[in-house]
Amino acid sequence: MTLIKSISGIRGTIGGEPNKGLTPVDIVRFTSAYGVWLKRQSGDKRLRVVVGRDARISGEMVKNLVIGSLQGVGIDVIHLGFATTPTTELAVIRESADGGLILTASHNPKQWNALKMLNAKGEFLLAADGEQVLSIAAKEDFDYADVDNLGHVTELPDFVETHIKDVLSLKLVDVEAIRKANFKVAIDCVNSVGGIAIPRLLKALGVTNVLELYCDPSGVFPHNPEPLPEHLGDISELIRREKADIGFVVDPDVDRLAIVNEDGSMFGEEYTLVAVADYILSETCGNTVSNLSSTRALRDVTAKHGGEYFAAAVGEVNVVEKMKAVNAVIGGEGNGGIIYPASHCGRDALVGIALFLTLLAKKGKTCSELRREYPSYFMSKNKIELTADIDVDEILQKMKICYQTEFVTDIDGVKIDFERSWVHLRKSNTEPIIRIYSEAESREAADRLALDVIDKIRAMIGA
Repeated sequence: MTLIKSISGIRGTIGGEPNKGLTPVDIVRFTSAYGVWLKRQSGDKRLRVVVGRDARISGEMVKNLVIGSLQGVGIDVIHLGFATTPTTELAVIRESADGGLILTASHNPKQWNALKMLNAKGEFLLAADGEQVLSIAAKEDFDYADVDNLGHVTELPDFVETHIKDVLSLKLVDVEAIRKANFKVAIDCVNSVGGIAIPRLLKALGVTNVLELYCDPSGVFPHNPEPLPEHLGDISELIRREKADIGFVVDPDVDRLAIVNEDGSMFGEEYTLVAVADYILSETCGNTVSNLSSTRALRDVTAKHGGEYFAAAVGEVNVVEKMKAVNAVIGGEGNGGIIYPASHCGRDALVGIALFLTLLAKKGKTCSELRREYPSYFMSKNKIELTADIDVDEILQKMKICYQTEFVTDIDGVKIDFERSWVHLRKSNTEPIIRIYSEAESREAADRLALDVIDKIRAMIGA
């Protein structure tokens, strides 16, 4: 059993002993801590918190405990029921709530669930705020309400419709262009809440020919729920067989978007953001942001449009903070996460689908033709396992010195930028591992760069 406590939320496998898995005791403890933290920020104000969840099998149990715990600390609950992560984030803003809890373990397998905590802006907590929640939980420093001050529950079961209307209202979403293009679209929603939201979004966008794959929100994932190429054979086959124009794949909470070309090949999860940014920048001058482990192609596309690209530490909250600091018009992460501030500051696959279809309709090209317009880079993802007695920070510092003649960034591990490639080294927070991401203009070059770095690390530790 696994329980991972971090500033961004609590996730773990369901069952087992308290503090070792995500048990009812842990769910109550961390929900109570979040509620108490919110109350300490607000004084005597009566608070409201939005709660939404994906379709995981454990979701009903987790939801009941979370709502009961929030009521117990005297907080009113706006309950969305099944809702995507971006739907819940948007609900916090539109309902002027004081926070939100998303019950989802994102792309993790079915035995996992999680509590993702939002602030009053519908954004993930900053590091200092997350640390306070963890501290309250560790001390069990709770003060529950008496019977006359328990929280109340308001059901708001169809907020996805509000979310869809919000997407359609975006200035750069062209519903008429999408309708005229008459796309045949295949979707894989991995039997979670995307099966509720994505078909309705496509209908609202004027797409009448939709091939639905795994759209029953049962929580029984038909394949590994992370939208990576090795897991997407079924939709690729469906696209080829039915001659669809495009395929969209989302993860269980619908904040990541993968795209499949008309021939069943992958558009490339790294390139979801690149394509959407290309469209946004063609219409709006401005800057872009992605995390350090995302493709260099975003930098290239940004420069083409006269904007400036900025890198942030890995993690959505870090990308959002950097976007605000540099006034970015579009940003996100190379895992298919689109963050479009004109809507809200969170990864949103619904926004990504609407903007991508607008781009495709306006270009009048196939998906694969569009993909060939962008710089081609190849990424290699590796790791090196170390023993517990090795000082990982010392290794990273030595690597920084080793490459000091190159452009080095150390806001999150160590990233070395070369003229035609880069490599990023990040330590794991849970085990003695250094993760190594590299990118170059060929797969072979990316692999060679990663292996060269691994060899240097092995030489340092005498392995």
